[in-house]
Amino acid sequence: MSGSADGLRDDELPVVFRSSDRASLSGQRRYMSGTRWRLLLAVAAAVCGALGQRSAAVALVLVFVATVCVEIWLLAERPEQAWYDGRALAESTKTLAWRYAVGGDPFPGDLPLEGAHQRFHRRLEVLLREAPPTSLAPVGSIAVTDAMNELRARPFADRKRAYLDSRIGDQLHWYTTKAQGNVVNARRWRMLLIGVEGLGLTAAVLRLTGVLTFDLAGILAAVLGAGSAWFAVRQYETLGRAYTFAATELSVIQGRLSHADETSWAQEVADAEDAISREHTMWRASRGSG
Repeated sequence: MSGSADGLRDDELPVVFRSSDRASLSGQRRYMSGTRWRLLLAVAAAVCGALGQRSAAVALVLVFVATVCVEIWLLAERPEQAWYDGRALAESTKTLAWRYAVGGDPFPGDLPLEGAHQRFHRRLEVLLREAPPTSLAPVGSIAVTDAMNELRARPFADRKRAYLDSRIGDQLHWYTTKAQGNVVNARRWRMLLIGVEGLGLTAAVLRLTGVLTFDLAGILAAVLGAGSAWFAVRQYETLGRAYTFAATELSVIQGRLSHADETSWAQEVADAEDAISREHTMWRASRGSG
């Protein structure tokens, strides 16, 4: 969701956006990495337990020690909080910047520039005061950027085109692409888990008949549990539905904005940004963040 040359690129937004975006991406990478290691270690423990040798028993102890270390690290660092909180602050800053740049409420185009500056800074200061410490990397100036002022100074027709193309069009493309990707991934993971279940059933029957002498079914059960847990963490089905709904809503908004005149523009932009903000709020709630 980076914008285009005619509107605002991410590097043309206030530094607060870039700071919280970095904090969020870093938190996401660390959380996913920790979760991945935790699940892989669970499978490794099942393998060591199934082998039943002395060396495997030693390896099993080491695996459990590593698992405890990963759990302690996740509990102490809580990288998921940096991910959720940083994303919330980044998107709140982004929506504020776009409202300002194209003359949406509470920064209508007829508001004098100095008044718009002051109002923007007050709103951003409130966001920063209310933001948890985990939502930010070190931050510098919170000033309005030159690109935001340049876009705000353009004629209404230019601001309207920039907003429709670089904000609404960009968001619509992002949600549509993500919805399709999540639906495909959900289907693939479902088929993969069903395949593991089938292999587990086969392994259990072979163990009962004496064809297998070790607990392959137990290993596959651990693989199934880890796969199911990863599937739950990624939330492919939930996100697929949420992104589809968001894309549909944005399509309606895009049509309404296309017919908006300068009189209704400020409120129409505010309504559009509220709709985008609702999706981020629902995403954060689905992740269990209060």
